[in-house]
Amino acid sequence: MRRLLMYPGVCRSILTFTGFCTLTLCMALAAGNVLAGSAPAVAPMTALKWRSIGPYIGGRVVAVAGVPGARDLFYMGAVDGGVWRSTDYGVKWVNLTDGTLPGSSNSIGAIAVAPSNPKVIYVGTGESDIRGDMITGDGVFKSTDAGKTWRAVGLADTHTISAIVVDPKNPDVVYAASMGHVFKPNAERGVFKSVDGGKTWKKILYVDAGTGAIDLVMDPKHPDVLYAAMWQAYRRPWTLQDGGPGSGLYKSSDGGAHWTEISRNTGFPHGVLGRIGVSVAASDPNVVYAIVQAKGGGVFRSSDAGATWTRVNSNWSLRQRAFYYMSIFADPTDANTVYVPEVDALWVSRDGGKTFAKLHTPHGDNHIVWINPHDPKLLLEGNDGGATVSTDGGVTWSGDHNQPTGQFYHVALDDQFPFHIYGAQQDEGSFEGPSATPAGMIPLGDWRPVAYNEATFIAPQPDRPSITYGAGYFSILRRYDQRTGQFREVSPWPEYQEGAASNQLKYRFGWTHPILFSAARPGELLLASQYVLKSSDGGESWTRISPDLTRDDPATELPSGGPVDLDQSGAEIFPDISALAPSPLDADIIWAGSADGLVHVTTDGGKRWKLVTPRGIPGWAQISSIEPSHVAKGSAYLTASRYMWDDFHPYVFETSDYGAHWTPITRGLPDDQYAFVVRQDPNDARLLFLGTKNTVYASFDGGRHWQPLALNLPKVQVRDLAINVRQGDLVAATHGRSFWILDNLALLEQMTRQPTIAADAAQVFVPETAWLSHAYGVSEYAKFVLDAGANPPFGATVFFHIPASYDGKTPATLSFVDAQGQVVRSFALHLKTTTPKPAATVRDNWTPIQAKQAADAKLTAIEPGMNRLQWNLRWPDATEVTGFQAPIAAGGLDDTVEGPVVVPGRYTAVLDFGGRKSEQAFTVALDPRLHPAPGALAARLA
Repeated sequence: MRRLLMYPGVCRSILTFTGFCTLTLCMALAAGNVLAGSAPAVAPMTALKWRSIGPYIGGRVVAVAGVPGARDLFYMGAVDGGVWRSTDYGVKWVNLTDGTLPGSSNSIGAIAVAPSNPKVIYVGTGESDIRGDMITGDGVFKSTDAGKTWRAVGLADTHTISAIVVDPKNPDVVYAASMGHVFKPNAERGVFKSVDGGKTWKKILYVDAGTGAIDLVMDPKHPDVLYAAMWQAYRRPWTLQDGGPGSGLYKSSDGGAHWTEISRNTGFPHGVLGRIGVSVAASDPNVVYAIVQAKGGGVFRSSDAGATWTRVNSNWSLRQRAFYYMSIFADPTDANTVYVPEVDALWVSRDGGKTFAKLHTPHGDNHIVWINPHDPKLLLEGNDGGATVSTDGGVTWSGDHNQPTGQFYHVALDDQFPFHIYGAQQDEGSFEGPSATPAGMIPLGDWRPVAYNEATFIAPQPDRPSITYGAGYFSILRRYDQRTGQFREVSPWPEYQEGAASNQLKYRFGWTHPILFSAARPGELLLASQYVLKSSDGGESWTRISPDLTRDDPATELPSGGPVDLDQSGAEIFPDISALAPSPLDADIIWAGSADGLVHVTTDGGKRWKLVTPRGIPGWAQISSIEPSHVAKGSAYLTASRYMWDDFHPYVFETSDYGAHWTPITRGLPDDQYAFVVRQDPNDARLLFLGTKNTVYASFDGGRHWQPLALNLPKVQVRDLAINVRQGDLVAATHGRSFWILDNLALLEQMTRQPTIAADAAQVFVPETAWLSHAYGVSEYAKFVLDAGANPPFGATVFFHIPASYDGKTPATLSFVDAQGQVVRSFALHLKTTTPKPAATVRDNWTPIQAKQAADAKLTAIEPGMNRLQWNLRWPDATEVTGFQAPIAAGGLDDTVEGPVVVPGRYTAVLDFGGRKSEQAFTVALDPRLHPAPGALAARLA
């Protein structure tokens, strides 16, 4: 038997296409972004929304805190991902600071919950593990409602907060340890105290402008007793200097009024000291532990509150890469149990530090552990893979693949449909994943490994994206075939030289040196060290096509680290080419920018290079990106950064004559928004995007003016951007919140012609191409999956503006018309009301008709300002069913009576507001992977 379904305007057999999602409508009021005038103008882009796509693989965490009286309540701070809370032992983490934390930084260096009032939380911004990609902060912030709201409470110029401790009886008495500006000497280093909840601060311990406070602990039984570890350290792009006469351990017995250096007491190591970690045993405060970076360093124990010391352990396994670890934590219930986080494990001793055993956490590079004083088997640990909880003393741990806090450096896209995204995540490795999936979400399982390492560029082969190229440490370069799982070494100099200084290397491959294919000559693979190298056979052979394009200053190529320990892991290889960009119009035009501030260009494939550094860039800036124009061979844009010189100014330039002259283009950018990347929209040369210290900016006039494109994007470093023209997407690689996608670039492209819209206008905007593809659509179950990124919705996304005076009385419709002029679908719009949402118990018992009525009411509700409607590309629902059909639940029809999906072609969106019409044409396109028989799609509507 068959059913005959009657649809308004067309008679058709039942449709079997299933790639659709529920029709939705969302409104975005244009608050802000207004221009002066009698009728404020509206910026249409306020209706857009970024979507977080993952992967849900945790990034570095150096700040954690628990609440002793609430076993399942934990807080963690990501180094550029904000503050998160778990109420289920780490199974799920919820962000507490997106859109609520003031200031410009989301880098969390310290968290402290007030013992006397767990609703009071202090957060210090700016991480103090001063590696090459560290992110600075802007002070201390406080919540008095357990993280619902936050306010700034001072120390904005400290830049890095390493520890916060709160008096156990008075939540207004708080201490903060600061490393200050680690890129230059400054006075904002040391220990600070507030007795009024952060309203005012007093510096209570200061050594000198080159020494900061790296650790601070309080005797919980005697809160006036404090121990502070001071660390002389600073960074340059090519070196880390950690240790010196300023380093030492200090004690105060009067709440910080007076301090005594106790690192010269009997038993403490002599000579130059580096980083020190300290901990007090709460069960016996006379027992104090210190882990010390020194020539005679190790784990030290005092049984007399620091008066004398004994080295109890000298194992090098406990003090590897001392600048990055060197923390120690005493069990609050047992003075002989002590933990040391390190690169390969969380080490634990049960005999006062004499011997240690490994507790294996889900990820390496361990930094911090919180121990519940009511149950010492309950641990919260932070590492380079996120935060993890143990309820059995470290035998088992919660997973960390539930935190979208990955730190990505770069992003590459391929030409698949839907396109895939490639990038390397710090401390995790390299991944690729889809921009959309038929699952209605982007689960973690859809992200797969590629070549090769944690900081590399990823270059997917243009004709075979299953083959990728990526770099490892020093000179490692590998080709990876995802289909077979085979790696092959294709380095031009495959000599692994860990521990070597830059001046000992044949090729200076930096931490994130460029690897990419030429867009104009897809078979040409380019690689950068201090030279530009080219391969036309997939890395089997290489040709050097440039001289050294850096300053090659010997003073910057010496061993890194000291004076206690060297640290030459590959992160400080310098100088190298940091930006490499072949023109998409001519493969022989190649731009190169160096990590020490030089710009070169060749127009003949590398035979001759010309130095074209912009005069407006101060010396030693890192050239972070170069974007050759998509329309003019001699034009290009570049960004440069000097944040590792304590200069946070944005440097953005353009040229139209192959670099002979450069023009700065920074109007509209705040002075602290140092820039990482600039990109030009291939569809519209006037539309530029800029990734900065904590957001994305857009220019609609070729860079003459910039305005924020943050929308719902969290504050986070945006290290790279990429554009997919076919699907109309902008992809952001963030260094703290993984990947994000901004769909519907057609709206932004229209803004180059119409930046704003009058408040009294009724207008529809050009929709992006709508795809008939099962990869599009949002699953109703996506919100229950803890490791899934957001999928794009199915259908046509239509943005339109309703006049500010709209009160619901003016009739308004949004209709869709096919190429023959037939109205396919029409929606009568009405004013959105504030009717309370029915309770779940009510909604669960709705009949199908009631549920559909509620959905339709939500669908067609609008507000004055910018609105967004998601049309599911269907004709109207059936109005009549004749013939045999199976029983249907009482109260309505099942979902098989939805209207059929339209055929590919050109359609027009028409907004009719009280007789004033606005219309825009757009395309409905078929998934290019589908190849139906000729006429098959149209036959479904016959």
